[in-house]
Amino acid sequence: MSEKTINTESSDLSNEHEEELRKPPSRKPAKPVEQANLKKEADKRAKKRPLLTKIVEKLKKNKQPYRELIINAEPLETRVGLLVDGILDKFDIERRRSAQRIVGGIFKGRIKNLDPGLKAAFVDIGLPKNAFLHYWDILPQAVDSSVEVVRVNRSSKQKKKKKITLNDIPSHYPTGTEIVIQVTKGPIGTKGPRTTTNLSLPGRFLVLMPYSDQCGISRKIEDVKERNRLKKIIRDLTIPEGMGVIVRTAGEGKKARYFVRDLHIMLKTWDKIQSKIDTVKAPSCLYKEPDLSERTVRDFLTEDVDRVLIDNPVDHQNIVDDVSQISRRSTSKIHLYRDSIPIFERYNIENQIEQTFQRAVPLPSGGAIVIDETEALIAIDVNTGSHKNRGKENDTIFQVNCEAAAEIARQIRLRNIGGLVIIDFIDMKQRKHRNAVLSQMRDHMGLDKAKTHILPISPLGIMQMTRQRMQESVSSGLYTDCPYCRGKGIVKSATTVSVELQRKLSGIVRRARNRTTDAAKAIKLRVLVNPTIIDRLREEDADLLITLEKDYNAQLTFRSDPHFHIENYRVIDVETGAAYG
Repeated sequence: MSEKTINTESSDLSNEHEEELRKPPSRKPAKPVEQANLKKEADKRAKKRPLLTKIVEKLKKNKQPYRELIINAEPLETRVGLLVDGILDKFDIERRRSAQRIVGGIFKGRIKNLDPGLKAAFVDIGLPKNAFLHYWDILPQAVDSSVEVVRVNRSSKQKKKKKITLNDIPSHYPTGTEIVIQVTKGPIGTKGPRTTTNLSLPGRFLVLMPYSDQCGISRKIEDVKERNRLKKIIRDLTIPEGMGVIVRTAGEGKKARYFVRDLHIMLKTWDKIQSKIDTVKAPSCLYKEPDLSERTVRDFLTEDVDRVLIDNPVDHQNIVDDVSQISRRSTSKIHLYRDSIPIFERYNIENQIEQTFQRAVPLPSGGAIVIDETEALIAIDVNTGSHKNRGKENDTIFQVNCEAAAEIARQIRLRNIGGLVIIDFIDMKQRKHRNAVLSQMRDHMGLDKAKTHILPISPLGIMQMTRQRMQESVSSGLYTDCPYCRGKGIVKSATTVSVELQRKLSGIVRRARNRTTDAAKAIKLRVLVNPTIIDRLREEDADLLITLEKDYNAQLTFRSDPHFHIENYRVIDVETGAAYG
């Protein structure tokens, strides 16, 4: 084959690629992921569980699902997936140097201004947007209803301290005051981060609250005997005066020495923060939460998680070092992934993530849920689709709604959806069915770490719920508004544009005909449009354009270009060069 032939082929190939690149990417439906296959693969991996775990499981006669934390750490991005029997149950993503890292961070800031109407202070913490600090978040935190207070560890200084009210805040914290605050919610959209003065440092089993004197236990620990044991541990802990701790659910069943070790690590961290408070100038960052992989391992590495797999040697070593400070035994669960296949592909997570961002999510028996995120709320619609159960209609609807409740709870966790969520279940005539679906929804959302509030299903079949929003949803972090539709998700149809164009042409030729005295002289116009519109004009609307030309003695010529936006067009007067549209 001659060099000329090769060059020609190469040129053709290049043109083909260029043409493909000019077009928007085709949206192929995500490959369906068979959950049965995922469970089968997970069962094979579960056989490698430690012998002791298998014996305990046999004795309890209660088979536990196989839980794995899969971490994909890359230079720009870290992704973490929690697999339960091979099925993706939680997914987190964090860009290195992203705004997400500031949640939980402690800053020394300076109050820039006070807004009495909003009852809020705006604090400069060195970020592009000032932090929002509500007056309520400046006052000492009231007792959280989700925590049972066991011990009050008040210092003599705190006893003498006079209580301040909301009205006292402007005088106690005037503009220019330096203040130490912690970010509780990252910046979302145009809003700056939300902050509080009630600092807290989360450990593995405890949460340290340096400015609170209350020590308690999470009410999620329900066993009375276990609660009494933990109360004794809290009373025996040596906690500096004026500080408080809360036992996390991860502390359930743990020996006292774990709490002592955890508290020691947190106090060392607090000492470092305190020395910075005294030395650095505002605005400064005093403390940042660990990165996503370390944070996830800290929060999720409990007895329930069977193994942690990470594909980055440096991050693997960091995690092992951190975990070994708290529990050396747990380090045996952390493994470095060395396979050549990318870790998320190896465990079928890529396909499951792809399905996560689909608008319609299929249900196991043929129904589907459709999820739409808007500025004000998240709307979720439940459809029966081609449901396989052909029995009684009421039972079919109930079954689809039950499946939908489980999948909706999973999708909300995966997508990290927060704020107001409206779910349109299929109408159920029987109250017992409505109550059963509500109960299931509450059970499934009970697995979520974020706080949720779910209202009963209304007679119209609508369920309203709220979920605590700590940061932007996963899709908001990955996607930006389409420059074509500017976030609407839709563009004008070819018919709509054709109607608008013909209306414009009609107006132009009428005015031109009125201006000219020579009726025999043709009005020459050139129209520039997207090829999609020209197809419509040539076929379905051709007669209308011919009529227009005859009625007003006009000559229309068209030129299409795929680079033109589908909603844009220009009408150019060939003689004068004037452009319309």
